Amino acid sequence: MGQQQETVALVAGGAGFIGSNLTDALLARGWRVLCLDNFLTGRYDNLRHLEREPRFDILDADVTEPLPPRLTRSGRRISYIFNLACAASPPHYQANPEHTLLTNVLGTWRLLGLAQAHGARFLQASTSEVYGDPETHPQRESYWGHVNPTGPRACYDEGKRAAETLTFDFLRAQRGDVRVARIFNTYGPRMRADDGRVVSNAITQALSGDDITLYGGGEQTRSFCYVDDMVDGLMRLMLHEDPYRGAINLGNPEEITVQNLAARVLRLTGARSGVTFRPLPIDDPRRRRPDISVAEKVLGWRPRVSLDTGLKRTIAHFSGVAREAAMIPLKRRGSVKPPA
Repeated sequence: MGQQQETVALVAGGAGFIGSNLTDALLARGWRVLCLDNFLTGRYDNLRHLEREPRFDILDADVTEPLPPRLTRSGRRISYIFNLACAASPPHYQANPEHTLLTNVLGTWRLLGLAQAHGARFLQASTSEVYGDPETHPQRESYWGHVNPTGPRACYDEGKRAAETLTFDFLRAQRGDVRVARIFNTYGPRMRADDGRVVSNAITQALSGDDITLYGGGEQTRSFCYVDDMVDGLMRLMLHEDPYRGAINLGNPEEITVQNLAARVLRLTGARSGVTFRPLPIDDPRRRRPDISVAEKVLGWRPRVSLDTGLKRTIAHFSGVAREAAMIPLKRRGSVKPPA
């Protein structure tokens, strides 16, 4: 009998928060994983534990540029492509809006072409931001959204909407087997402390003894999904064989105010920090909660990790990062570059 062919997955954005956690899960399945990342917001530290993993390789590349010949001319067939290549937090994607938009549009187009060349199944990581500041609640996949196309968040919101369009155009043209996940607020270990999101802000500020910064009156709502649950949803979506081909919401339907989240973080850390309020950013959504009935029916998926459990794990992660950083001499601190 011949040797069974190795399953190869490409994770674009594999050094990021969700991407690196997804990479670990794919390797645990026995797959070979190629990580493609430009390391603008992804971090090599998220992958350091895989330095000696023979089934893992890193490609330092930007999807807005032509893809590395190693991918386009490779004799090894790629079976699955996960496109998570894009900064996902407002401070990061607004820092270079042109690059953000091109990553979503040009980068998605390049990766779809790669999927077609390899006969690979393609999963586009979209976002709840395609719904904008929603006028319907909770948000169902059939809702077309309420997005400001010229605002400061449009580079990401509209970029992801265009990426969905490209993905489904490939499907309609029978050029590829595609999936689209609309990811709602996700948190957990390997979040960046400087990503500007409410979970990382609240935890790092509480651990530092600083006041927790909230925007607006703190009454806007979010629905927080722990990263392990999100990775499980992405893998189920990629592997399902059901004929359903629409976008699928992945997120936690438990909706809370950001002020409630801050109170939970203070309770779980034991911090005595206060709360500071600042003006609400332009176009910041007032309410956010996914309707996940499609994911439940099609994928048999529902989040399992409670918010308190997930926050405890995330707090432990940030506590460990802070302790580790304190042990590194100042002259050795700085960004870690990926291997050449």
